[in-house]
Amino acid sequence: LKNQISYLKISKLALAFAIIHSKPPGKSSKEYAEYLARTVSEQDFGWKWKVEVLEAEVLQLRQELLLNRISPRFCLENSKSVLVDTSAETLLGQESINPTSYSSQLEDSGCDVYNDSHNFNTSKHWLERVPPLNLCHTSKEQSLTAPVHFLQRLLEIRKLSERGVLQADFSELENDSFTICNSVSQLLDGLTFFYNSPKFPAPGFLTEGVCVLLSLITDTKLSNHVLKKCFKKIEEFKKNLIQVILGNRSVNRFQALHSVSQTLGLLGGNNILRNSLIPLLLSGVRHFAEQLLQAHQAQSVYDIAQYENIFLLCMILEQLLQNETEESTISSSDYGGEEKIKFLKNLDQVILQLSDEFPLFSLYLWRVSVLLNSGSQSVPTSLPTRA
Repeated sequence: LKNQISYLKISKLALAFAIIHSKPPGKSSKEYAEYLARTVSEQDFGWKWKVEVLEAEVLQLRQELLLNRISPRFCLENSKSVLVDTSAETLLGQESINPTSYSSQLEDSGCDVYNDSHNFNTSKHWLERVPPLNLCHTSKEQSLTAPVHFLQRLLEIRKLSERGVLQADFSELENDSFTICNSVSQLLDGLTFFYNSPKFPAPGFLTEGVCVLLSLITDTKLSNHVLKKCFKKIEEFKKNLIQVILGNRSVNRFQALHSVSQTLGLLGGNNILRNSLIPLLLSGVRHFAEQLLQAHQAQSVYDIAQYENIFLLCMILEQLLQNETEESTISSSDYGGEEKIKFLKNLDQVILQLSDEFPLFSLYLWRVSVLLNSGSQSVPTSLPTRA
């Protein structure tokens, strides 16, 4: 270790002498050192970008290969951009997925996400081969649409095979779990990037990506491959969406954040994701309630933007708990686990102390507590009064 430290010191000293000796006239040693650092950094960034592009191209080739192994006939027809079997073409026309059919497949999230700004048509381009990546020009949109196209085609093969139109061997997924997991991971990274800079109206491909993710999770043959390897990544995605809502302080943020909250509602419409989303929402609301109470007691300034944003989480949480109560034979008091216990601890006192100055937020806390404590579908519309 001493030799390593000594070598490092000698190397730094030699580098300093080399910079001083080679600096051009009219520049100080510091200026020249900063210039060299910028040059090396730019070169390093260039190499990293090239590596990322090449990795994306390798993943795309692996996706094509995996689809070909699962259903060679599908890929052959796909490459010709036509379906040889007329019955398959008819079936695809009948089974074109659109927003309304998605909403019938998924449990009601309580959020009407399919307005004009979210409409998309995914009937024909599911079958189009994804164009090869442009090594000189890869956009963020393409990094998201590439995995969406692959996963859509995988779902399409699943549908056609289920109806006997195509033969498919999904055991190939066991032999190449890397490709599907990396595709889902790429999809989640792309969604996270765009949701961290929310715009209104939300681009249609964001909703399309979320719906593809949910279709994978709800499909009986594909869900295990996704959840087994990507569950932690999906959990991080949900946490990121919550932080996007809480952390946005833009003046014109509400329409954009409404789109993010709709996505959380969609995710919560799935039973598997709902059970882990509810504790995350409980934690976020509880932490804010504690901060607000501390600020109230100390008569100090609180985060007004976050106070306004917290109502989106409260509304999502209440809707999910109501869905949980309506759809489950188990009392909602059995859900939430440790986070539920933390949320309910001393909650009555918190509500009473905040109710005068923050009546709406206190009301939401009370309504959530009732849903957590009872299997009843009804919630109170007014706060309890002080004794």
